Amino acid sequence: MLEVILEQKPALPETEMGTTVTSKGQVTIPKRVRDLLGIEPGSVVDFERGADGRVVLVKVGRKARPSRLARLRGHAGKGLSTAEIMAMTRGER
Repeated sequence: MLEVILEQKPALPETEMGTTVTSKGQVTIPKRVRDLLGIEPGSVVDFERGADGRVVLVKVGRKARPSRLARLRGHAGKGLSTAEIMAMTRGER
């Protein structure tokens, strides 16, 4: 059973929201749950096991760390113009 716990947010209505597990072990979190928890692409969630055996989905308060390449994006400085690149390929530079 999946129980959603979130402080200071309205509770979901007591309805079932089923989902299917893929062959890779992935599930789609229902939209109402994503909206309630503010889960967006890149959000980090944890699955915690309660003392009563329930598994609880908890949104972690941070987004996933960007990859090493994503952190470098945009740091190359000013590049060459198209005209400069074409001049280099023609051997004019």
